Amino acid sequence: MFKQRVVFVHGAGSFGAAAWPKQHGMALSYDALFLRRHGFDPVAEPLETDFAADAAIVLRALADDGRGEAGGHVVAHSQGAIAAMMAAVERPDLVQSLTLVEPACLSLTAELPATAAHRALMQPLFEVRHHLGDEDFHREFVRRVYAAHTPAQATLGDPQPEDQREARRLRLQAPPWEAPLQIVPGVPTLVLTGGWEPLYEEIAGYLRETGALHRTAPGGHRPQDLAEGNRVIRRFIADVGRQQHAHAS
Repeated sequence: MFKQRVVFVHGAGSFGAAAWPKQHGMALSYDALFLRRHGFDPVAEPLETDFAADAAIVLRALADDGRGEAGGHVVAHSQGAIAAMMAAVERPDLVQSLTLVEPACLSLTAELPATAAHRALMQPLFEVRHHLGDEDFHREFVRRVYAAHTPAQATLGDPQPEDQREARRLRLQAPPWEAPLQIVPGVPTLVLTGGWEPLYEEIAGYLRETGALHRTAPGGHRPQDLAEGNRVIRRFIADVGRQQHAHAS
């Protein structure tokens, strides 16, 4: 039986299948691929962010799978949403739907207040990141990102770096407001946020005004890890799949 492809694109913390613990079971119903973005490798040294390379990785995962089929659904978290949107702009014919979880698409909302405030807070740190040690950068990054939130909320962000390689990878991530993003034309889009941070709600509101569906679920920066967020993702992909199958018939 033919299975629709679903491609998962991680954020800045864990990667591959480890970034999607609640979605592993979707492999029973879908051809599920859990990607590793450019510079994310368990052994090789981390690399600087390459937005175009990330988008190319997504597009390769959506290419012909050897069965004469191409395309699929894309589910992306945080910085991974940048690659997902860039891929959909380049090849909307390959993207059956977009699910963007807490999308770090700050270049779309650069003039809006929450985004502008976040950039003002974080840009000075990014400007000196190549002059800081990995652990110093990570410590200051976490302090700034979660300064306005409780420790409980902070623990729900991307996994904290556990070794030197992971800390270095975080330091090498380019600021998301530099990403060359455009609105995706005609692709069914869900934005899922955790309802904890005005920045992501602002981005979700912007995308909602361009036609996206917006849902909130508990879970801080990783709502996909809790039952409600997982259900929202699965239901959206299933509904889009049914609608597209009915239209094709």
